[in-house]
Amino acid sequence: MFTQMLKGALMRQKGKLSMIAFTMALGVSLATAMLGVMMDVGDKVNQELKTYGANLSVVPRETALLSELYGVEDVEDEEFPEKLSGALNSQKYLPEDELVKMKMIFWAFNIVDFAPFLETPVLSDGQMVTLVGTWFDKHLDLPTGETVDTGIKRLKSWWDVTGEWARDDDDGAMLGQNLAEKLGLKIGDAFQVAANGRNETLTVRAVFYSGGKEDDQAFVPLRLAQNISNRPGLVQRVDVSALTTPENDLARRAAQNPKSLSPKEWDTWYCTAYISSIAYQIEEAIPGSRAKPVLQVAESEGAILQKTQLLMLLLTVLSLVCSALAISNLVTASVMERSSEIGLLKAIGATGAAVALLILTEIVLTSMLGGTAGYFVGLGFAQVIGRTVFGSAIAVKGLVVPMVTLLVLLVTLLGSLPAIRMLLSLRPTEVLHGR
Repeated sequence: MFTQMLKGALMRQKGKLSMIAFTMALGVSLATAMLGVMMDVGDKVNQELKTYGANLSVVPRETALLSELYGVEDVEDEEFPEKLSGALNSQKYLPEDELVKMKMIFWAFNIVDFAPFLETPVLSDGQMVTLVGTWFDKHLDLPTGETVDTGIKRLKSWWDVTGEWARDDDDGAMLGQNLAEKLGLKIGDAFQVAANGRNETLTVRAVFYSGGKEDDQAFVPLRLAQNISNRPGLVQRVDVSALTTPENDLARRAAQNPKSLSPKEWDTWYCTAYISSIAYQIEEAIPGSRAKPVLQVAESEGAILQKTQLLMLLLTVLSLVCSALAISNLVTASVMERSSEIGLLKAIGATGAAVALLILTEIVLTSMLGGTAGYFVGLGFAQVIGRTVFGSAIAVKGLVVPMVTLLVLLVTLLGSLPAIRMLLSLRPTEVLHGR
């Protein structure tokens, strides 16, 4: 009997139920799209932010210690006492061949790019120039059999470069815009640099604008800087760009003192891509190194990610609230139109609970149908957002399905509550007498 009544009610209420299904489909499509993007937005936003620079700087431990003691990063002799200047300028170095180990830590795949740097002062046309050796587009073979391509071509992709990026296997140089103007050089010109009794002839491959101190420097292949500075196989620092998870209280406590964590907290911290845990693992892999988060970049990434996810969540909640209000109005209107039918059912012995169950079953079935359609439409919306905003597809997360199912049921029940209260308050005698 219940099934026959349900079938009859569905057939008679096609118009109203179609509107309920359409309303639910709209709400669920937006919710599915927002939840899908929110669950995948972490890597997307991080990947976008990687184009704006490194969030980790790896330096020799001795250099980091002196920097922390005196609160300085760069030293000019005329600004500091001779003893302090000499201490900082006699810094230790990191071995170049150890850097590949960064791609062998637990979070190796989160390290997107890295590039070493070795600065040395040289003379060019009678003027002092800072020569910076680095990797431009370095191909590395890992002991694991994998290969990696990295360097400043990816790490500094926001540079406005005129000309061609220099290569690691030639004698080309990239000059900052200010330095090129100072030396009167342009693309294709050759110039000489001298230091430590050595002379090198370099060719200008490109002129770039970075908006920072790099505009006053000359960038050359790392091996050239190592040769002219008499530091073969050594680097001063390594800039690292890593995909990270926003910091929380656990990560901040671990950054201050990892030994203060309990074994469970340690496992959680070590196995989560916090900037501090990645830094710790780099220090484990490269003896004598200190990996320091670039706090301005790391904290900005976390803040932007959290705000983006909050925006997605608010849009999801707003869409579902609108769906619940719309369903409430539609179900209430349906109950009012069917008041005579409901009164008759109560008059012949049906309880309020039985009639409410019949109405709820109709609405839930309709909502699930609309929600299913909305889910697949939402998947399409998510891909459109991913392609338009991030330039890549949004991964379909299995967790979205049970979440959407629960949300459909919750919205349906909440939207139906006013109508159910009205239904339970209907009196057969008043309804059947037209009052």
